[in-house]
Amino acid sequence: MHPLKKSILFLSLVAGIFACSKSAAAQEAHGADKIPLHAVVVGTDTIPVITLAIIDVVDKLPKRLRKERERYSRLRNAVYVTYPYAKSAARILKDVSVELAKLPNGRARKAYLASKEKELKAQFGDKLTNLSVYQGKVLMKLIDRETGQNCFEIIKELKGGFNARVWQTVAFFFGGNLKSDYDMQEDKDIEVIVQELEMYQRYRAYN
Repeated sequence: MHPLKKSILFLSLVAGIFACSKSAAAQEAHGADKIPLHAVVVGTDTIPVITLAIIDVVDKLPKRLRKERERYSRLRNAVYVTYPYAKSAARILKDVSVELAKLPNGRARKAYLASKEKELKAQFGDKLTNLSVYQGKVLMKLIDRETGQNCFEIIKELKGGFNARVWQTVAFFFGGNLKSDYDMQEDKDIEVIVQELEMYQRYRAYN
């Protein structure tokens, strides 16, 4: 017999004996002649049936499943850490686009972007530099999800193609890619975690 099945059988027998001993003790204590029990009839035998409490018997996870659990836990943590930044990026990008449309020329546009960049560095700089390389990769995926543009396209639009290429080179040396797109099929685990996070935030908002 499989060791796990043996364990379940042993626990069931122990629980059954324990339940029967409690019934006998109760009978003795109250001086009752009979205690009603559920029973089944098998042939000429009447066998008492006792409903046991539900228990979980957990065997050690196989190595493959342990690795999968570790991978998913790491991804889930990265999404929880970086998703708020992606939401902020989408909001900021929308505001910047509106402001840029109001400016009369390239000089004013450049001055506004420099000012905004300084402001954002002060607000998010330390937090973003503390992200791991892995979290940075997840953040780039989420930015594309929230804005509809990957990071390379955003930098190119705001700072020009040269700057975009420079930062793409830097990202490449750190194992990243500013052109990372969000793919609903490829990134389905990220999507599940985002939906979980959104649902949790809505729950918090109502409580």
